[in-house]
Amino acid sequence: MVALLIDWALCTLISQAFFGWDAFATTYLFLLEQILFVGFFGYSIGHRVLSMQVQTLDGRPAGFLTAAIRSVLICLVIPALIFDPDQRGLHDRARGTVLVRI
Repeated sequence: MVALLIDWALCTLISQAFFGWDAFATTYLFLLEQILFVGFFGYSIGHRVLSMQVQTLDGRPAGFLTAAIRSVLICLVIPALIFDPDQRGLHDRARGTVLVRI
């Protein structure tokens, strides 16, 4: 949750600097940040600050398609709020990913 707040705060600051108080711009920036950073590196800025990484269940990097679908589900909010016994949100279960400490 803290990583999400870090990412959202950064996207809000950038959005406010360029677009004013536009919630859609913030959401688009957040979506873009999640897709690019998780797709390229396996972690967002917030994940990196907290030493976390998004991986597939077999330990490989998530990849762009997985990052894109996972990010859209996070932006829908509800999938990120519903957890299973392993503390994986629906967005992670849908794409077969897990958030691990690195």
